[in-house]
Amino acid sequence: MRIIEGGLDDARVQALVALHQRLAREATAEGFAFALDLSGLRVPGIRFFSAWDDEELLGVGALKRMTPDHGEVKSMHTAQAARRRGVGAALLRHIIDQARAAGMARVSLETGTSGYFQAAVALYLAAGFVPCGPFGDYPASAENRFLTRPL
Repeated sequence: MRIIEGGLDDARVQALVALHQRLAREATAEGFAFALDLSGLRVPGIRFFSAWDDEELLGVGALKRMTPDHGEVKSMHTAQAARRRGVGAALLRHIIDQARAAGMARVSLETGTSGYFQAAVALYLAAGFVPCGPFGDYPASAENRFLTRPL
């Protein structure tokens, strides 16, 4: 597996990002899904990563700089055919390493609370994330779970 920065111009990446956004919105009450679309992932302050096995897209994820010392994990999604192969864990480690290298002291994330997000939450907890309150512009709600991890 190789993880590269970029890939948003690749049709396979675009399709996976669109699927991620659609599934997150379907699994979350209206107004409480914050998955980024392509334009949201192309803004300054966001670094986008894609994971590959030769020409097979395995997964995607992003790092958003919130403040000089605080990053946010965004748009983590593993392709269905690549699940249970360690792709999500590898992408998460890569994003954490990139945040640390960029001088951030912690990373946080927002995810849903429905059963659809259960495997992702287990991954984040296993990687050392702990529950926290809302951060940034996120509203507090029963639809969203907030996690953070010091670096």
